[in-house]
Amino acid sequence: MSAPMMQPSLFEEVVAVPPTEGIKYAGSKLKLLPHIIELVRSTDARVILDGFSGTTRVSQALSQLGYTLIANDVAVWSKVFGTCYLLNKRPRSHYQALIDHLNALPPKFGWFSEHYGGSPNGDTSRHDDGLKKPWQLHNTMKLDAIREEIDALNLDEIEKAVALTSLILALDSVDNTIGHYSSYLNRWSPRSYNQMQLKVPHLIPQEKDHAVYQQDIFELLEDVEADLAYFDPPYGSNNEKMPPSRVRYAAYYHLWTTIILNDRPALFGKAKRRRDTSDRLAASVFEEFRRNPDSGRFIAVEAIERMLMAVNARYIILSYSSGGRATADDLHAAIQRAGKLRRVVEVDYRQNVMAGMKWTNEWTREVAPNSHREFLFLIEKS
Repeated sequence: MSAPMMQPSLFEEVVAVPPTEGIKYAGSKLKLLPHIIELVRSTDARVILDGFSGTTRVSQALSQLGYTLIANDVAVWSKVFGTCYLLNKRPRSHYQALIDHLNALPPKFGWFSEHYGGSPNGDTSRHDDGLKKPWQLHNTMKLDAIREEIDALNLDEIEKAVALTSLILALDSVDNTIGHYSSYLNRWSPRSYNQMQLKVPHLIPQEKDHAVYQQDIFELLEDVEADLAYFDPPYGSNNEKMPPSRVRYAAYYHLWTTIILNDRPALFGKAKRRRDTSDRLAASVFEEFRRNPDSGRFIAVEAIERMLMAVNARYIILSYSSGGRATADDLHAAIQRAGKLRRVVEVDYRQNVMAGMKWTNEWTREVAPNSHREFLFLIEKS
């Protein structure tokens, strides 16, 4: 007979979540933020490592609640977001003149318009190659003008990060995608007709001395320590037929990388991805769908276990999806080797409900085949 569902007081009240900003993102933890915050609060942690910070929503929220953040991600655009939201100590008013100046620039046809701008009327007079595009031409021409000006201005690191974050948020609001950039919609989305408008991001002058890194997680763990680490690694699909490029974030968000670097990279494919986001060059060990021939275990699961073992923190919150490469039993075994599983929180996205807390020795029974559920594991290191 299985143990009854726990009914802790931990989640009986709705948690007030500070306002955060981000782009449309497959790995967004916006819906999980109340539960992440509650798990953090159930510990005595003050310094938090956000190891795969992505759009930095988790770091943004926790920083506003008084925690000191160490934010890290391999993506350059994530580092820019982190710099913008975590390292800024100025009021929002400091940036208004800069944003007004960028909005007022006259449009110009440049590299971004040549490759990523399309016309709703199918105009082939100068640039249209017949491929689907992520933005309409009137917005890529604004992008070309603004991106050139950001490099020309004498901005410090944080000012530039604020300008680039504002630009990305504005572009995300008028794109012609479902949220990633490995393919584009056949018909122009209604929002793509809108004129993009930059706004000053939701900045809170930071009083804590946060840190922002762009490193491989295993290299970072050799040098940092925290009270609690939040890990949200990319998930390798559990669909054996799915090609790796469909689940790699470097492929999904290549355009944000190009906008940040403004490096006019070599491109390939109909989506005009950066060549350095090809499968051979942009693989993540956490997205590896093969088994280790020596151990027979999925390489992605071994990477998770190695990460849990290596982190210098008393507590870990691990976020993982039942649609990922790790099976419930595999993941449970990896967690048990790293420490004690204190709590489990589950979300069933199909029913759009929070299933609540599970007995820690019973949660694996709840993962039905072909389900899509998100789990948060609170682990205390051994």
